[in-house]
Amino acid sequence: MRAFFLKLFLTIFVTFPALGWAQAQVWIQIEAQPTLAAAERSARAYNESLGDVAGFRIGSGWYAVALGPYSEADAAFTLRELRAVRRVPRDSFLSDGSDYVQQFWPVGATSLLDGTTTAAPTPATEAPETETEAPVEVVEIDETPREARASERALSRAEREALQIALEWEGFYKSGIDGAFGPGTRRAMADYQASKGYEPTGILTTKQRAELIGAYQAVLDGLGLEVVTDGKAGISVQVPKRLVAFDAYEYPFARYKPVDNSGVQVLMISQTGDEATLAGLFDIMQTLRIVPLEGARELKKNSFVLTGENSDIASYTYAELKRGEVKGFTLVWPAGDEKRRKRVIDEMRASFEILPGAALDESSIAPGDDQRVDLLAGLEIRTPDLVRSGFYVDAGGAVLTTTEVVGQCGRITIGEEHDADLVATDDALGLALIRPRERLAPGGHARFQSDIPRLQSEVAVAGYSFGGVLGAPSLTFGTLADIRGLRGEEELSRLAVSVLPGDFGGPVLDGFGAVLGMLQTKNEAGSRKLPEEVSFAADADAIGSLLAANGVAVSRQGGGEVMAPEDLTGLASDMTVLVSCWS
Repeated sequence: MRAFFLKLFLTIFVTFPALGWAQAQVWIQIEAQPTLAAAERSARAYNESLGDVAGFRIGSGWYAVALGPYSEADAAFTLRELRAVRRVPRDSFLSDGSDYVQQFWPVGATSLLDGTTTAAPTPATEAPETETEAPVEVVEIDETPREARASERALSRAEREALQIALEWEGFYKSGIDGAFGPGTRRAMADYQASKGYEPTGILTTKQRAELIGAYQAVLDGLGLEVVTDGKAGISVQVPKRLVAFDAYEYPFARYKPVDNSGVQVLMISQTGDEATLAGLFDIMQTLRIVPLEGARELKKNSFVLTGENSDIASYTYAELKRGEVKGFTLVWPAGDEKRRKRVIDEMRASFEILPGAALDESSIAPGDDQRVDLLAGLEIRTPDLVRSGFYVDAGGAVLTTTEVVGQCGRITIGEEHDADLVATDDALGLALIRPRERLAPGGHARFQSDIPRLQSEVAVAGYSFGGVLGAPSLTFGTLADIRGLRGEEELSRLAVSVLPGDFGGPVLDGFGAVLGMLQTKNEAGSRKLPEEVSFAADADAIGSLLAANGVAVSRQGGGEVMAPEDLTGLASDMTVLVSCWS
């Protein structure tokens, strides 16, 4: 793609219309300097890289550095070509040499003006001040709309499409890339012209086309885009090598880390698999911190695209399934540099190539030194700010949990997967009712005890004691110490059970599987510290009042047969969920 635009930039123009100059010699004037010494330094520098350099004192008392002479057509073509590759300043222009008075460079050569031998001229600063004129501003000749349309007709379809791509990148063009300059393209051209201070004719001149394509290409300068072919991963793709460097293989990724704090990361994705593998990778990638939550996600049968953006980074992931291999890439870029990021994505997508027969093999890649449960292939997994327990209270997936886990959350999830909204709270008892945004079908939900519980009876607290690390709730057994709080509170029960913070918000069950209440968060203030095994639960009647007031039908259960521990564990697992708070 980069080579194509460079070629386009060198060939997109047509020859300027005849300008009616009297002399056959035409010069490309590169610049003018106010002193002879400065002009000689400039001429010497340009001569080392370009050749054909000449220097003249001009009528204004300044000194011109020029290239030539050429024929009129050759001069126009050469100027466009040199501008395209930034070998001469953009304000270089064509001159007929009529104001070139005396040649000073190269010294000793035959003058290109009159055939005499050149010698260093008398510096203009020695002339009387009254004879010195202010430098004349030279206005570059541009095309009329008629001439611009004529030159536009010479463009190939690929060149016309490239202009639409560049206009789209600048934010002016919103339609399809088809190479047809219809009303939408003309409006985009006019808007672009207006933004640059040109007359909005809707027909780009040769100069304006050059500026547009030049700006489009210049954004890649300094990135060091280079095709990297990884035979082990079986991928070939352009990578910004001045911003990243290869780090390690961590199945299923070849990781490239930032260089010089660039903030840029690249992953090559490579593994064998099928449609299920592709879909699994789609889900797994969304758990990584390098894929922020906000962004478009599209999963198709044989490919997917993941985008994500927050205040720090923006990321783009593409993967496809072909011939039993899942291959793709991820680009992570600092936020606020959208133009360069989009261009790099375009270049990576255009250059991305799957090399069949080679893919990363998990068995052949040794794990990294830093193995942790919150890492995937050396990349940090997104984790919530706080996790607590909760339990389903109806067949539609409504969940009761502790208010501790819903405060100051940007996002609440049930089981880290299902987004939920806060419905109601009882701050005095620490109760919070949340409802999933999509209807769920839980394996079971709470049936609250309708009878008065018996003191000193065995109870069990279900909860994610270790914050979800185990993947399933644990059951902690204890006894019902009192059906009231320490101060006689009727809405509380006191328990003799040792619990962990992850258990807060979980259900408290009796031996028959009925729910006695919800385990409260321990709020110990001041110097008073309760014994470790002392906990409290908001009782079933208080919970029932909150649920009924918010349209949740309360299920009741009384008595029955004492359940075996394994059956009680299964019942508790069906109703208990992990509730997560995300910033």
